[in-house]
Amino acid sequence: MVLAYEEDAKARKSASLSARAAKSGALLTIAAIVVAALNLRPALAALGPVLDQVKAATGASSAAAGLLTTLPILLMGLGALLAAPLRRALGERLGVAIGLLAIALACGLRAIWPTTAGLFASAAMVGVGVAAVQALMPGFIKRTTGEGAPRMMGLYTTGIMAGAAVAAAMATGVTRLAGWQVMFGLWAAPAVLALALWMRAARRETAAPAGGPLALRQASMWKSQRAWLLLTFFGIGTGAYTLVLAWFPPFYASRGLTADQAGYALSALTVCEVLAGLTVSAAIARRPDRRPLLAAALASLLAGIACLLLAPWLVLPTVCLLGAGIGAIFPLSLIVTLDHAGDPESAGDLMAFVQGGGYVMASVMPFFAGWVRDASSDLSGAWLLMAAGVVAMMAMTARFKPGARVLSR
Repeated sequence: MVLAYEEDAKARKSASLSARAAKSGALLTIAAIVVAALNLRPALAALGPVLDQVKAATGASSAAAGLLTTLPILLMGLGALLAAPLRRALGERLGVAIGLLAIALACGLRAIWPTTAGLFASAAMVGVGVAAVQALMPGFIKRTTGEGAPRMMGLYTTGIMAGAAVAAAMATGVTRLAGWQVMFGLWAAPAVLALALWMRAARRETAAPAGGPLALRQASMWKSQRAWLLLTFFGIGTGAYTLVLAWFPPFYASRGLTADQAGYALSALTVCEVLAGLTVSAAIARRPDRRPLLAAALASLLAGIACLLLAPWLVLPTVCLLGAGIGAIFPLSLIVTLDHAGDPESAGDLMAFVQGGGYVMASVMPFFAGWVRDASSDLSGAWLLMAAGVVAMMAMTARFKPGARVLSR
């Protein structure tokens, strides 16, 4: 009896230790995912508040400055299209690690090579790094968190937007104290931390299944009008985000705000995006018809653009309206895309197609806005084009009826 009691006690102790280890491993994985997400936007979001200073220091035109945002976004789109080959060639653990390392190196490069050539080289490295992480992380989340994947994806996307908010808020203050080169270079530190956490957390997970989704081999999707409609919808919505990210601070600086105030306004806008995204995540399960939420988000975005054009002195309403619209449209456009797939494999194919083409489409906006600013010394033309895009999205929304499908195997 004594031996049986001791064996039972040992079994309970072993089970307790295993449960603690599993909980510790889960927390480590969550921390690694969130910290990685925090590093996916600072190199872009920190540029807007100091863009005019960077232009003055390097002699770049507004169009060239816009390319510093266009290039990473373009590479993010190509990365999404190449998700399946990346997974087969590198695997999730190594691929994400290489992406985080590229982000860290790019931030460090901006500190030691602060010329136009250096900025473009670092922008390309940022794009490659973010593309690798964004292409591979969703699959890792879905595979390792099971039924908790939607909640984890919510934390992941919130981390992306939170990183942008922090970067925008810090940019001008750190630049004033130490220069914009050091400001960008400091972001190498959290990227290195993310890399260390990721390597430790991902080591505990099993490898991804061989092969991966055949996103680029689905001829039916490339011929589907509905797939192209979803791509265009996502691309215009993401274009609004990239346009605001790159040119919102310079626009308000030209309207009399200080660089600090313009940076804080962008940071507040990003906080509104985070809150809107969380609100959508909480409300979406009760609304299988996504169209009312989409209509509300698009109306908010259009009202924010109207404020920029007609009443730019109303900074707080503009920030709230733009942030609520952009922050809700991003998750909603992805949810609507998933609604159009009948099974997990088709969902992966469709998401890669829509995000890949959408990011490529959105990458044009920052460059176009810079060209408009060079030609007219004003960004009103870019905001007008964005307003026309939002009106087009409103028309597209009517076609997103529940039950529609693009792919189903």
